[in-house]
Amino acid sequence: MQRVQNRSTWLAAAAVVAAVGMVGCTTTGDTKGKGGAPSGKAELEAQSTAALNRLYTAMPGTRELVAKSSGVLVCPAVIGGSFVIGAEHGKCVLRSAGVTRGYYSTTAASIGWQAGGQSKAVIYVFSAKDAYNKFLASDGWSVGADANVAVAKAGANGGIDTTTANAPVSSYVLNNTGLEAGVSVNGSKISKISM
Repeated sequence: MQRVQNRSTWLAAAAVVAAVGMVGCTTTGDTKGKGGAPSGKAELEAQSTAALNRLYTAMPGTRELVAKSSGVLVCPAVIGGSFVIGAEHGKCVLRSAGVTRGYYSTTAASIGWQAGGQSKAVIYVFSAKDAYNKFLASDGWSVGADANVAVAKAGANGGIDTTTANAPVSSYVLNNTGLEAGVSVNGSKISKISM
């Protein structure tokens, strides 16, 4: 029985690695002609700025929301791969008042009939000071367990709807074609890292 479980785990892990290999065709974080996960601090900062600019273009009102927020966590290249069992990982920059406050990693796993690989940018806006402070004080923050995060929704004018704008924490997911409205980020685990 243990041998069968080990083999299944190994096959699932191999499938995820193979799917992640396909990500090069669908990556969002393209800076300096490169795609994929940032390799260093400067590249992560540049990709984060580019992701924010894409968000501002994709959804009117987000620039103002970020400017008045307590902080914004930008994960410019969250790379995922899946084949039945999915996994995704990325590095993030936490900014407050336009200044970098720290670096983080995000990971998530899912189970279900799925196949393929992708890269997306995920941006969390901390509108409430207490939600931001709780994030800073955490030793590992889980979306859905440690905080409820409002999923971005567009209003009638194409800008942020009032529910999203008034939420303590809201999330925005960008892929190659633009904003993916209504995408849940529940289950994502965010931890502080050093770079």
